[in-house]
Amino acid sequence: MIRVNLALKRFFDILFSLFGLMVSSMLWIIISMAIYIEDGGPVLFADMRVGKDRRLYRHFKFRTMKKEAERTTGPIWSTKEDRRIIKVGRFLRATAIDELPQLINILKGDMSFVGPRPEREHFVNKFTKEIPGYQRRFCIRPGLTGMAQVYGKHDSLPEKKLKYDLEYIDRQSVPLDLKLIFLSFLITSKAGWEKFEKT
Repeated sequence: MIRVNLALKRFFDILFSLFGLMVSSMLWIIISMAIYIEDGGPVLFADMRVGKDRRLYRHFKFRTMKKEAERTTGPIWSTKEDRRIIKVGRFLRATAIDELPQLINILKGDMSFVGPRPEREHFVNKFTKEIPGYQRRFCIRPGLTGMAQVYGKHDSLPEKKLKYDLEYIDRQSVPLDLKLIFLSFLITSKAGWEKFEKT
């Protein structure tokens, strides 16, 4: 049953990532132009993240921060009011549209639509030492969204997010994935509308 579920999950990942890339092609052009007009290039941001079995992969996003935002600070977590975020980047983050390029990661098999959110190696090394059970996150592919993103908060502690991630690993199924994707869409749609009303 587990193998069937994993095969179905991968089938839907490939199918929906291909569909998403096709229907969002014009949106990629608009977003790229908006970022370039405000802050120049590059419009994409790529860094290394830790995936399944702690394998490193190149993780894609639309750039939402100023260029070389971590040049003087090193790797640090961003906050909602982070001054390093450019204006168009705030809208992209509120609507999660900055994550759109991760459809490429899903198609390649680096990620899935649903799973624990991928972290950078710096934080993975830190949390693996400090948080019991953190290593278990890497038994499945990281996800575009997950239980921690739907039921937790942006600033929830890593320990709290881990509880949601481990619950998902124990309960994972295609129906649960569809439910979490639907709830994620509702959450980001609401956040995007609220951000639009404030502008």
